[in-house]
Formats: sequence, structure tokens, C-alpha cells
Amino acid sequence: MTGSSDWVSKDFYAELGVKKDASQDEIKKAYRKLARANHPDSNPGDTAKHEKFKSVAEAYDVVGDAEKRKEYDELRAVGPMGGGFGGGGFDINDLFRDRAGGVSDMFGDLFSSGGRPGARARTSAARPQKGPDVETSATISFTDALDGVTIALRLTSDAACPDCQGTGGKPGTKPHICPECEGAGFVVASVGGAFSMNETCPACGGRQLVYDEACPTCHGSGRGQSSRSIQARIPAGVKDGQRIRIRGKGGGGTNGGPAGDLYVTVKVSAHRLFGRKGDNLTLDVPISFDEAALGAEVKIPTITGAPVTLRIPSGTPNGRTFRVRGKGARKADGTNGDLLATVEVQVPAVLDQPAREALEAYRTATADKPLRGGLFEGAR
Repeated sequence: MTGSSDWVSKDFYAELGVKKDASQDEIKKAYRKLARANHPDSNPGDTAKHEKFKSVAEAYDVVGDAEKRKEYDELRAVGPMGGGFGGGGFDINDLFRDRAGGVSDMFGDLFSSGGRPGARARTSAARPQKGPDVETSATISFTDALDGVTIALRLTSDAACPDCQGTGGKPGTKPHICPECEGAGFVVASVGGAFSMNETCPACGGRQLVYDEACPTCHGSGRGQSSRSIQARIPAGVKDGQRIRIRGKGGGGTNGGPAGDLYVTVKVSAHRLFGRKGDNLTLDVPISFDEAALGAEVKIPTITGAPVTLRIPSGTPNGRTFRVRGKGARKADGTNGDLLATVEVQVPAVLDQPAREALEAYRTATADKPLRGGLFEGAR
């Protein structure tokens, strides 16, 4: 990590006077307050405040940036050889939750040259594991996407085998301690030199027990498929193709672990009249030539069905877009976007005699005002 060699010796959170779990907004507010109080321009000749300003700026440069903050937190949590720093309540086990038993198991065998985990490992319980995440998709109507809707989903996900209840053994047979890991559920794997790590036992899959005969349904994996129906809430304002996360509705965990998450990709059906551009709705409004030339007031629909009046000024060109405030899609902050109404001047395909005579009279009246007078001059 470039420029971070001395981060571990500095407590940037304490420098800013915030807690380690402070939000980015809280960090920003604390920095601005301290920067104003210690700025050199406001404190000429005050060396202490000048140094404080520099240290505050350095702290904000790191923890005020989400990526740098993540690196800083990880670096200080581990420290040299896992010692930790700063007395800020760091729990190094948080960094090793993917390993059984946390840091105690990891460093208990750190300098092992190989072999079995031994008597201590044999008493270790299999680690709870979070269930797998589940992906699905759902198609909803245009108006449901704007208002929000609760939908029913039929899911098929990974679960414990219904015949062996997740043991992996043939029903009716008795298990015995796994000879590979000696009942620990983990084996010691070398990661180079004198260092080693605990890894899930490949023979028993971490279950600590094995069967002479595998379950014929799951072939010893202990896993199967489950089907279930759930109710999922799609929030108002969801966009076509947006991915919604629903916590705890994925596949079931093992050894008492939590369920995974459900990810729903939302597909929104097209509307006959309205389109969407971000948080704004769009609408094409046909108008006649005389309405565009002379001006008019026309009623247009909104997505709620209540019409609004659109004032067309005289001389409006084809394709001009008018904005109707607050008649668009719901935003994340609870307000609404706008309705963008674009006028399309309609040219009649068939004219009756009075209309034709009126247009011919208009042509005669404007004959001395050619529209294409500068077209050929611009081409030279």
C-alpha cells in the first residue's frame, strides 16, 4: 500500500475526535470543524495549531476516503504479526472469520510443520457457515415499478439433503470419526515455509464424521434442493434491470449458520404511453400545425391518470420538450421526478376542401419569405 507504511502507528479517528464506526458524513463534519479552528490563516504564528491542522488534514485524507479507510482499518487491525494497534477496540478475529475458531486456531498452528491438529482440534466444533446467496428475476408492470409492489416468488435453492438430513451418510448407517482430520473438521495445510493454516477437511467437508456408505440421494454431499414461496417487497421507483437485495432469504446455512441473501433482478414492462429517463417520465404529445404556430392549451395525462394543462406558446417548434414538475417517478428521498412532454407536430395525410384552401392561402401569404434562402449560400 503506497504511502501507508506509518498508518499503523497513528490513530486517525482519535485525531479527528470520532469513533472508529463513524459515518463518512460524521468524519467530514469533524474535519471541517477542526480545519476551521486550526487553519493557519486564522491562527498566524500559532505553531501548535499549524501542526494540528496538518495532522487533521492527513487523518481526513485517509479515513475521509472510503478505499483508503478500508485499507487503514485492515492494516491497524492486523499490525505486525497480528499484534494490533491503537487500543481502539479492534477484534482481529473479524479478519479471520473465514477460518474456524478465529485467530486462536490460526495462530495455534502457525508454526506447525504439518501433521494433524491434535487433541485440541478434535474438540473443535464445526464452524457455522452462511448459506449460499440465491439469484432470481421478476417482471413487474411499469406502474408497479413506480409505486412499489409486493410479489410472490417461487425459489429453488441449495438445502440439506432431505433423506440424510445433511449428514451425507446412508440413512440407517452409523457414522465414525473422520480418519483424515481425526474429528477436527479441519486439516493443517502448509502455505509456505514454516507457516500453515487450518482448512476444511476434504474428506468429511467439515462435518467431523464420515459414513462407510454415502447417501444415495446426495452421493455423500449432504446437500439437496428445496422449493419454497416467499413474499418480496419491490421498492417504489425501481428501475428496469435493477438488482434488489433481500437479506436472509437465500439458501439455508449449515451448522447453525445464517441463511444467505436473495438477489432479485427486476424487469419492468414497457408502458403504452409513458417512457422513463432516470427519475423522470417521458410522454410524446401530438399537436396540430395551427396549435404550434398560434399557441394553445392542451390537456395531457399523467401516470396517476389526473390530466394537467400544457401551455403551448405560439411559434413552438416540433420536438420541443416541456417539463411538468413532480409528475415523474419516485426518488430515493421520497420526492418525485418530473414529466417531460415532447410535442410532435402532426401533418395531416388527407385534407378536406376548406382546409386545403386555407393552407393554399397561407402559402400565398408567405411566398415572399422563403425558408431555404440561406441553404445554398451555406453550402458554398
